[in-house]
Amino acid sequence: MNIRCVWEHNGSDTIIFSDNFVGAFTRGVSREQALSKMQDEVISYLHWTGDPIPEAFTAEIVQEKQSDLNIREADSDVIFDSEREPLTEKEYTRLKSLCLRSAQDFLLLYGSVPDKNKSAFPERTAFYGDVPRTAQEMYDHTKNVNSYYFGEIGTEADNGGDILQCRERGFALLEDKRDFLGNKVYLGSYNEEWSLRKLLRRFIWHDRIHAKAMYRMAVKTFGSCTDIFHFGSDCLSGEKNGT
Repeated sequence: MNIRCVWEHNGSDTIIFSDNFVGAFTRGVSREQALSKMQDEVISYLHWTGDPIPEAFTAEIVQEKQSDLNIREADSDVIFDSEREPLTEKEYTRLKSLCLRSAQDFLLLYGSVPDKNKSAFPERTAFYGDVPRTAQEMYDHTKNVNSYYFGEIGTEADNGGDILQCRERGFALLEDKRDFLGNKVYLGSYNEEWSLRKLLRRFIWHDRIHAKAMYRMAVKTFGSCTDIFHFGSDCLSGEKNGT
């Protein structure tokens, strides 16, 4: 199985996204380090989705972007070449289902943390402010990108209710728009290009970033945590939290 990879980097900071396993990603101080983690990341991802795991993997860089952003904090503005292409109804249904499942599993992970306001993580600041430390802070941060993400593709969503409810409402509003499957590319905030395909990938990716952080935090703070996303023990020494 070939993993199609998009490489975004800023100096020694690297993030690599999978183009064909939507939302899977790795980080490192070099392309080689990030690439070396990709097989394990995709295996974890496939355990989560319940799809078959191939016997062997290869990884191929299909796109590269030099960035001025804080890649080490998982800041990103890349749009994949593939994210400019229209969607079929079948593709959209599959990716939307995965996006909603990610929200549902994030909600379950959050619910499994015994004390939502306790954390053994130290205080830390990133480009967007204080890094979420507790389950409550991580959940609120992850949920509250909903209106921002949908707004970037011209859909006025909100952040009310839980993470699954507000995401479902956002998709319902989107689907009321004519030709939404045409996957128009918008120039959004900070001159960043967005499309529906990118939004779907960003939701799953953003969930995965903060689910990893919440899982690590809960294990460190409480000794154990339900591994809903199938991160496994390798995740516990993983990258710092970001957005």
